[in-house]
This record gives sequence, structure tokens and C-alpha cells, in this order.
Amino acid sequence: MAGPNVVGQWIEIKAADGGKFRGYFAVPAAGKGPGIVLCQEIFGINAYIREVADYYAEEGYVVLAPDLFWRLDKNVELGYTEDDWKKAFDYFQRFDTDKGMEDITAAVRVLRTRTEVTGKVGALGFCLGGRLAYLAAARSGVDCAVGYYGVTIDQYLKEAAKIKVPMVLHFAANDKYAPPETVEKIKAAFKGRPEIEIYVYPGVDHAFARTGGMHYDRPASMMAHSRSIALFRKVMGPHYDLSALWEQHTLHEFGTRDVDATMKTMVAEPYVNHIPTLTGGVGHEQLKRFYKYHFIPKTPKDTKLIPISRTIGADRLVDEMLFCFTHDIEIDWMLPGLAPTGKYVEIPLVAIVNFRGDKLYHEHIYWDQASVLVQIGVLDPKGLPVAGAETARKLVDENFPSNMLMKNWASSEGKS
Repeated sequence: MAGPNVVGQWIEIKAADGGKFRGYFAVPAAGKGPGIVLCQEIFGINAYIREVADYYAEEGYVVLAPDLFWRLDKNVELGYTEDDWKKAFDYFQRFDTDKGMEDITAAVRVLRTRTEVTGKVGALGFCLGGRLAYLAAARSGVDCAVGYYGVTIDQYLKEAAKIKVPMVLHFAANDKYAPPETVEKIKAAFKGRPEIEIYVYPGVDHAFARTGGMHYDRPASMMAHSRSIALFRKVMGPHYDLSALWEQHTLHEFGTRDVDATMKTMVAEPYVNHIPTLTGGVGHEQLKRFYKYHFIPKTPKDTKLIPISRTIGADRLVDEMLFCFTHDIEIDWMLPGLAPTGKYVEIPLVAIVNFRGDKLYHEHIYWDQASVLVQIGVLDPKGLPVAGAETARKLVDENFPSNMLMKNWASSEGKS
């Protein structure tokens, strides 16, 4: 998930009732940020939980994942084999929730005293940790909480009234550990509380966000992460000027045409996907190769980006624009293999840009390829439901005639 700019280490936490235990501590490249206490699954502070910690550090947070099984065994770190599952369930059954919450509260206190933490502290948890993040909102003095497929939250609904901070809970529709009837009870407990957001993801199962897991579902995981980040950004920050970051990126793509400067605006392992033509690159090396040889030098010099609208969310930006150019060179990324025609093209284009912290993570770029082909004269629109430059005109002038491609449009004239 995370790039090399994240620095993770183990630190010591003092328990409220005596004793010491460790926690994985991840700091963003900036060296500071709001804090998040990360509540583990039943497998301990394993590679996945450390990956999540690094991921959120890359998003700009100082993350502490306390080892909550330390009272049962030291340094529990399990995988997902059959034997590991048996051990994990044994730990889960013997886990003392109240003591675990004392340890989470201790971790929150540590975060609030660290010089790296600026401002507020939130809680984030998965599975067992989803329940603990919920309880952290009630008991540990956090400023907000996010829980993924928290188990047995319904057994702690008496504490719902104690929760005075914003919270997001994610559930899987096919989760036998948190079935629909359980989720409905949780929803009922927070009815009339708009600051408590509860989302159910259809067609997915428990642990849908665990990368590499048998139930991992990338679309649901991406949607859930955006909703989680939206809460953390709203309550704690950090706040980034995504519009300025995007404009800096496009300046280097189309203005200075500087490949290295373009790459510096992105995370360590970004990706770009031009949907209509399957062009772009995944990872630093492939994307740099794409930009250096097939995008920046293969974009016409007279290219213009005319903005139509811009929508900015917590972790992404959506740009609607007119993309205008003269087809005077072979455009590898848009019209691969087609010799220059000299034709002028105006095409509506949408860019959906995802950020991780203050860097671009990925771009999904959409346009109507048929309209481009019509405009350069290689696709005859006669008899086909496609249009040329009319698509651009219609975008900027809603009074441009509608339904001209519909042969049956006249048949409804005068009908009520």
C-alpha cells in the first residue's frame, strides 16, 4: 500500500495497570500530523496491520498500532494458515475487552504526548479492532472513529449514548460475523444521529478490505477508504489543496513538459489509466516510461484544456473539461498507430484523480473515443449513434439540439 517515504518503528507503551507493551509507530514523510490509534484484527500486529499503518501514514497521519494481545502472549504476529486461524480464534476468545480498551486508551495518551502528533487523535480498527474502535469512541477520548466489519458491536449498544464524536462504520452484506440483522440493530441505535455514518457493501464478505485476503474486494475497499478518509480529514485534517496539486501536475505534463517534475507530484508507486485506450502505466518505472516516451512528447503542442467544472472531495478531484488539439503527430496514448491527419479535435474529457496525502496516487481518464475517430475522419458516423465535435458544442451550450441521433424522436412530437 505505502511507499518508501513512510518511517515505521516499534515503540514502548506503558499500561495503566502496570507493565509495558509495544506498538508499531508510523510517521508520515512530513514528520508530523494528526494521530490515529490502529486497532488490530485477531491476528496481531502482523504484516497487514503494519501495511495499513504505513498506508495511513502516507495519507498524512501519525499511526500507532498497539499490541493488544500482549497480556496473552508476547509479539503475536499470525498469518492466515489453518493453524494461524485456530490460534487467532483462541486469542480472540481469551481476549479481555475491558483490559484491551485500557490499553487503547493508553495508546491514545501516548499519541497525544508525541511531538509528531499535531492536533487531534482518531481510532481505526478492523474485525475485532472494528469493535474496539467503536468502543474507543465511547471510552478512550478519541475525536472520531472508523470501524470496519466490527464484530459483536451489538453487544455494546448500551454505550452508544456515550459516543459524542463522529464515527463511520463499514459492514459487509455477506458477513456472518456481523449479519444484516445485527447491522440493523446498530443502525437503530444511532437513528437520528447524522454524525454516525453506517455503510453496508453489497456482495462482499468479512475482511473485504484486507489486501491479499480471500475476501478482498478492491472496489468496496476503495469506496470504504474514501469514506474513512473523508471523516478523518473533516474532523482532524490534514487539509491539502488538491486543486493546486493537480494544477501543478498538469503544468508539468502540458506546460513545462518535464517528466521528472511530473513524477515528483505523485506517490512512489502511482498509476494512470486512460480508460478508452488502455494506455498509461502502473508503478513508477512503467509510468515514467509512459510519460517520457509516449505521453509528454506525443501530445500535440497546441493542446488546450478548457475547464468546465471541478468537484473536490476528501481524497479525489473530478475535472470535467474540453480537450482540444490538432492531430499533427501520432498520439500514442489516444490514437495509437494512426498517422497524423491534421484535423482539429475538441472532445469532452473527464479526469478522476485520487490523492494519497499531498501526492497524486492515480488517474482514471475518460473520453468518447468514437467522437475522436469521427473528428479525424477515420470513422464514418453515418448510420451509427455517434457524434463528432457536436459533443463538445453540446457540453458548453445546452441549447445545442438534443436527440438528433434518435430517428424516433419526431414520433413523440405533440404527445403528452
